[in-house]
Amino acid sequence: MSGVEARRVGLWLVGARGSISTCVVYGLAGLREGWIDSVGLITDREPLDRLDLVGWDELIVGGHDVCRRDLTRSAGELVRGRVLPAELVAAAAPEAAAYEARIRPGVLDEAEVGVPDLLAESARLGAASTREQIEVVRGDIEAFREEYELDRVIVVNVSSTEVAHEPRPEWESLAELERALDAGGRLPASCVYAYAALSAGCPHVNFTPNLGASLPALCELAHERGVPHCGSDGKTGETLVKTALAPMFRARALRVLAWQGYNMLGNRDGAVLSDPVHRAAKIENKDTALRAILADDEMHTHVGIDYVPSLGDWKTAWDFVHFEGFLGVKMSLQFTWQGSDSALAAPLVLDLVRLADLAARRREGGLLAHTGVFFKSPMAGEEHELSAQLAALWAYAERVVAES
Repeated sequence: MSGVEARRVGLWLVGARGSISTCVVYGLAGLREGWIDSVGLITDREPLDRLDLVGWDELIVGGHDVCRRDLTRSAGELVRGRVLPAELVAAAAPEAAAYEARIRPGVLDEAEVGVPDLLAESARLGAASTREQIEVVRGDIEAFREEYELDRVIVVNVSSTEVAHEPRPEWESLAELERALDAGGRLPASCVYAYAALSAGCPHVNFTPNLGASLPALCELAHERGVPHCGSDGKTGETLVKTALAPMFRARALRVLAWQGYNMLGNRDGAVLSDPVHRAAKIENKDTALRAILADDEMHTHVGIDYVPSLGDWKTAWDFVHFEGFLGVKMSLQFTWQGSDSALAAPLVLDLVRLADLAARRREGGLLAHTGVFFKSPMAGEEHELSAQLAALWAYAERVVAES
């Protein structure tokens, strides 16, 4: 039902040269020209396809990144890895080049300052005050909006996993955060992007396990400005299967004794997650859903993540479920999930952009509770069961259609 009224919407990607962003840019070009099908996009399926959603030809993409490699190199890696079709990359070359020209130097997290292969300007910004970082990021987004005469800009964070950060007292309220920043206090880079987006009136989507807009102070900012936001950590593979399978055990009164998971991945996200301080945040989100659904404190769970460079953008997840049935008989279920994380994530990003834009047009500020199905750790509620999350999204769509 897109295209009811002419509009121009910006998509601003944080992590603009990464694998997910690369698949988004080339995939969007393919959808716009009819070169590819909309497989994996639930906004093109009932009942969401009855909503007045932004069309593929109404989106223009820009973003921030901190690395020196260009989009051509990222696309080449995905072509060699059998993720992007070479024909699509060749056909969409002009659009990809225009997008590359719209990428601006991003902000480094404190822990990344000094890492090689990074833009000099990003390193400088990483060492600057948080106030300066916010102003630069916000300025880039607002310049993008003005240059292309956009109705709005949706900011989506698809960057690599940051180191885990302990909560700070000044993050609990917006007033305290403002005082801390005025006094030279700092924020993780993901929170800088979220603050800049929300203060500019731009809907924010956190597709990463990073803190982003989850700080109480930033949730307060979103509510105060009436800006929609959602997150966190896109649910693309193993956790998607967990949230579909775990309710089966609960429904049949089978006791899960242990759920052991093991992940191997080879892209840049895998390289980052090979560092224990980065891996901690990711593992916590992968474990949260399972514990919330099964609600058994005695259940043993563990998620292991290993970096295997030769896998490229492909990930293999193996899960072993040990459970107890009638008469105390112990049984097991095993499954293996193999997929391209970026190809799974890209359509979800586009779905979320369309839903965030719709929410902004409807003046739905604050957390978008109906988007929980897209995330491992949804900010807007404790519901993790896949079918219940989908039901909430369908109910939202039916309500919006009825109201319009």
